[in-house]
Amino acid sequence: MAWKIILAAVIGYLLGCIPSGVMISKVFGVRDIRKVGSGNSGTTNVLRTLGWLPSVMTLVCDCLKGYVACLIGRQLGGDAGMLAGGLCAIVGHDFPVFMGFKGGKGIATSLGLIIAINPWLALALLAVQIIAVALTRYMSVASLITTVAFPILVIFTERGRENFPLFLGAACIASALSLFGHRGNIQRLIRGEENRLDFVKIGKVSEKVMEKMKKK
Repeated sequence: MAWKIILAAVIGYLLGCIPSGVMISKVFGVRDIRKVGSGNSGTTNVLRTLGWLPSVMTLVCDCLKGYVACLIGRQLGGDAGMLAGGLCAIVGHDFPVFMGFKGGKGIATSLGLIIAINPWLALALLAVQIIAVALTRYMSVASLITTVAFPILVIFTERGRENFPLFLGAACIASALSLFGHRGNIQRLIRGEENRLDFVKIGKVSEKVMEKMKKK
């Protein structure tokens, strides 16, 4: 029924609004991660600001938001409910109503949706992301590559599945949201101003943060 799809969408949005990056950063000594670095509350800004452990925690929590939203949506409305819940979780993460609509870019939350659709597809895209980061050291480039690859791979992996048009449509919407979230990165890449990940610096930041945590 339509009301169940709507309920799945509302629940998904509210789950997406949970500010994982902000809450985890507070635990590690940053009052509001959106006021430092790139001003984003997602995994990459947490990585640059606080190092590996907080960023992995943020990644997992943001991913869970999308995945749990999909599970609830599936129980309420099957495939349509699952996709509505997952997509709205991404929207909630990107534009959280309780945080002034200033959130992340939705990559980790999208991963939760992809896991719900097909875990093997999620694993393949995660591998692409990791390889692209290793080769370019641009997190934004890696995210854009996986963003474009998502709907293309859905065509091949989900084509014989019931409700295939819904899955392809959801993949296209998720990719569009990611591209919109990365519009600033795209402009900086064109101008040659995008910052690469400095793994040595990130390692030093991680050590410093962990030492500070041990003293508490």
